[in-house]
Amino acid sequence: MSAEASLSGLPELTAFAELTLGTRAADMTGTYLGYLGITVAIIAVLVLLIWLGWRGRKRRQKDLPAPEEVPAALLEAEPRAAAEGMVIGTVSAGDYLDRVAVHGLGVRTNGRLEVHPEGVAIFRAGAPNYLIGAQSLEHVRTDRGVVGKFVERDGALIIGWKLGDHSVETAFRARHASAHQELLAELQSFIRPSDEESARS
Repeated sequence: MSAEASLSGLPELTAFAELTLGTRAADMTGTYLGYLGITVAIIAVLVLLIWLGWRGRKRRQKDLPAPEEVPAALLEAEPRAAAEGMVIGTVSAGDYLDRVAVHGLGVRTNGRLEVHPEGVAIFRAGAPNYLIGAQSLEHVRTDRGVVGKFVERDGALIIGWKLGDHSVETAFRARHASAHQELLAELQSFIRPSDEESARS
């Protein structure tokens, strides 16, 4: 075969290669779009299921009363102990997966926890503040956390309290370990007073 004949066939080969590549690219694009559509559909279904579950949970918990508001006097009062950190959320006592959905109590947010004689004031960024009244406090302990955030062993402070007739637990993670220990010690003495304090009361 002459050189001229070989060169004359190049445009046809080039056109065929371009057509083949273009067809493959179109096929690949269709495949990727198909995968994308399936992924979006799965995400949409998951979001819908989460929303339906949350709505059902709120319906079941509609009889739970709202917590007390933080009294204005406490905003300027000196707390017995305080710490910045993360308010992980509130769950039913004894079930760290049963998040309380009503009144925004299940929301995880940064915040501040203060211990006062009147109770525990919880200040939250982007969510309503509330007070756990002293008469509502039941227990305090440490754990890994509750649904929404789990940390190292004993890294979260768990405060048990009464919301109406329902026992709940609120989890808080202090930003600093020293503040965590200070809050724990203060709450333990607050909820379980010493023998001397009990005798005086």
